[in-house]
Amino acid sequence: MFPPYADRIHPPKRETFDLVARTNTDPKGFVRAVDVYTVKPWGLYMARPTPGRVQFNYLESWLLPSLGLRVNVFRFNPGYERAQDYYLDVGEFTPGETVWRAEDHYLDLVTHAGECTELLDVDELLDAHRHGLVSSLIAERTIQRAVHAIEGLSENGHDLRRWLDGNEMHLTWAGL
Repeated sequence: MFPPYADRIHPPKRETFDLVARTNTDPKGFVRAVDVYTVKPWGLYMARPTPGRVQFNYLESWLLPSLGLRVNVFRFNPGYERAQDYYLDVGEFTPGETVWRAEDHYLDLVTHAGECTELLDVDELLDAHRHGLVSSLIAERTIQRAVHAIEGLSENGHDLRRWLDGNEMHLTWAGL
């Protein structure tokens, strides 16, 4: 049985976050207007509409470089709601004075406060490594970051806010 993306493995997805132009260039090269950027010593918050997306109409994200995580909240359209609290991407998030950069390293975590944290796309990371799209160092670091996050979340009842508050990372959301 082949994974659903067989023969379509892609290189790591890269994004830029231009604080001056107030834009986000997504992995497909589309430049999106950003409503809000907020910079904290430990991360970057972004809130923007998601034109052309059927499942959701608004995206809020926190990039957390020291944890190698991007925490996402999707504002789902009616009929596309998902039972999840937060969707986390594992990768490399690089701060800059005016531009931040992100490289997604395939693994994703989905939190369900009080219940569990799901680990997704391990097969994609392993296939990307096998095809030379990520080095052994990056694959190992990605797994370590996911394990660290899962441990922290599980020690805090899978409550992302509680885990991050304990690390002095207080996330706020526009909630549009």
